[in-house]
Amino acid sequence: MNNAGDQFKATVNKQFTFDDVRPDLDIVPMSDGRYHVLKENISYHVEILHTNYNTKTFTIKVNGSVYDVELADQYDQLVKRLGLAVISQHKVREVRAPMPGLVLDISADVGQQVHKGDPLLVLEAMKMENVLKSPGDGVVKAIRVKKGEAVEKNYLLIEME
Repeated sequence: MNNAGDQFKATVNKQFTFDDVRPDLDIVPMSDGRYHVLKENISYHVEILHTNYNTKTFTIKVNGSVYDVELADQYDQLVKRLGLAVISQHKVREVRAPMPGLVLDISADVGQQVHKGDPLLVLEAMKMENVLKSPGDGVVKAIRVKKGEAVEKNYLLIEME
């Protein structure tokens, strides 16, 4: 865990940046991913919805409002200042069926910009609905299936550019 003397830079919803954020909160765990937080005698109900420790990104709900938070410690900030940050965008060329199934729904449109994790289509396999999400960033070039179509494993579903 970080020491109370550590400071972070926090970016919230890719809009607001807070420098010199320090983890000096009074936190009481309540249940799965839910916490009661006191900061300067103000009470907050916090729920952690999603965490990615590799990218230091978190989705949290504070008193009913949802926030996407990116944290940068002193080392992350130094790497960025020195211009040593590595661009880690993963471009996708194609999306293939991971298993045989039936295309139930298509969420993407040709020409649509998609980002990693965006839902593209729903594939029913073994009586289960599987939402296929984009494995990276790109633009939908072509959709090679239609709603209601049966596909085999590794069938080309969507082409990206």
